[in-house]
Amino acid sequence: MRVRRLDQIPDVVLLEPTVHEDARGYFMEVWNARRCADAGLELTFVQDNQSGSQQRTLRGLHYQIAQPQGKLVRTLYGEIFDVAVDIRRSSSTFAKWAGIRLSAANRLQLYVPPGFAHGFLVLSDRADVEYKCTEFYAPEHERTLLWNDPDIGIQWPLPREKGPILSSNDLRGALLRNAEVFA
Repeated sequence: MRVRRLDQIPDVVLLEPTVHEDARGYFMEVWNARRCADAGLELTFVQDNQSGSQQRTLRGLHYQIAQPQGKLVRTLYGEIFDVAVDIRRSSSTFAKWAGIRLSAANRLQLYVPPGFAHGFLVLSDRADVEYKCTEFYAPEHERTLLWNDPDIGIQWPLPREKGPILSSNDLRGALLRNAEVFA
């Protein structure tokens, strides 16, 4: 497994598994605590989540202001554009975002640490996404940033003629300048 910190936000980490393929199919190690710890990524996961979504569904940008979650995200079926936004006011990358395509074909995983808002856009007809969390879900602490906040400027790969499919909660997301963020 290769562990690589992203250039634009080094706290966001890309995991690329080693895939062993033969006539039967493939095998890959999805998570290895020892290998990740050797790369400076010591994590304990307490909850696994999975979602299925249709094309143009945009989920996010979500975070928990208390009990913040780190998330290791991967796509089991289809393709998504996965985004992490740094909302740690004291960080040198505050308000910056990183986005990467995760797919069942490329088998990449993205680790979004606590202190970040997270969201994704479904690019394929359908996508099944799994994410491991370092903290339990706490709905009373959940917050949402507006997906198209101009102060963040995420370049979502959306068709010009069609917008995203959003939940009512995601439609009401806060602008970063008005949002609760981390110190």
